[in-house]
Amino acid sequence: MNKVTVIGSINLDTNLRVKQMPRPGETIHATDHYSAAGGKGANQAVAAARAGSEVSFIGGVGADAPGKEMLNLLKSENIDTSGIITATKESTGQAFITVDDSGQNSITIYAGANYAFGANEVLQNQSLIKNADFVIAQFETQLAATIKGFEIAHEAGVRTILNPAPGMAQIPAELLKLTDIITPNETEAETITGVKVTDEKAAQKAAAKLHEQGVGTVIITIGDKGAFYSYQSKNELIPAFKVKAVDTTAAGDTFIGAMASVLHPDLSNLKEAILFANKASSLTVQKYGAQPSIPYRKDIK
Repeated sequence: MNKVTVIGSINLDTNLRVKQMPRPGETIHATDHYSAAGGKGANQAVAAARAGSEVSFIGGVGADAPGKEMLNLLKSENIDTSGIITATKESTGQAFITVDDSGQNSITIYAGANYAFGANEVLQNQSLIKNADFVIAQFETQLAATIKGFEIAHEAGVRTILNPAPGMAQIPAELLKLTDIITPNETEAETITGVKVTDEKAAQKAAAKLHEQGVGTVIITIGDKGAFYSYQSKNELIPAFKVKAVDTTAAGDTFIGAMASVLHPDLSNLKEAILFANKASSLTVQKYGAQPSIPYRKDIK
C-alpha cells in the first residue's frame, strides 16, 4: 500500500445541471442543483484513499460550516488531516460547476482558504512528505507551497506528481526540475507547450517539450481517447474504457489518485498503473458530482 501526501485545494462544490451551456448574455434554467465535496487536491486524496493508499493532506479551510464539513468528510475517508490549517480570515474555497447533458463541465473557482497556507505551513508538516511514497500537487494553491513541498520530497527521495491544473503557460523552471511526473490533460498540455494535442503523435510532440524542461515522466490524459505516457524510451497511448459519460467532473483527479495508489516508486509498473487509473476514471464519469462519484478499489476490477 502506497503512502500518498497531497498538497492541495479543498472546495465546497455547487453543481448545476443544464441541457446545454449558456451562451454569453443568455439566461437559462437549471434542471438540478446540489452541493458536494470537491477541490482538486481533496478529490485526488479521496481517490487515492479509496483505491487503497494511506493518505495525508496539507491544505487549508475556513473557520466556517463548509470548512468543518470538508474536514469531517476527509476524516471519514481515513485521510490524515493534521496538515490542514483553519484560516480565520478566509472562507473555505468554493467551486461553481455547470454540467450539460453531454457530460461536459464548466468550472469557476473561488480560492479562499486554499491560498491561506504557504511554504511555512508545508515546512511545518514536512514529516508528512518525507514519510510518503508520492507527493501530489496542483495549481489551485500557492506556488510557493508546492515548490517547498517538492523541494522537501526531492531531498528525501520521494516521488513528485504535478497536476498542472488550472493550466499555466509559464510554469517556474525550478518547479519543473523538481517534478518527476507531470499529468496535464490535453488542454493544459497545449497551454504549457503550445502543441494542440488531438492524437498520439501530437501528444508525443508535447511530451518532448516537457522533457526538455526537465520532467522525466509525462502523462497526458486525452478525454475519451485515453492517456498517453512518455517515460525513458517508452511512449504509448493507453485507450480509455468506452462508457456513457454523464459528468466528467473529477475524472482527471480520480485518474491521478488511483494511479498514485498502485504505482511503484521506481515506476516499473507505469503502464499497468495507467490502465488501473483509466478504469477508475471510467467509473467516475458515470456518476454525478466530484467526490460522490469516485470509486473504491473493490469496484476497480
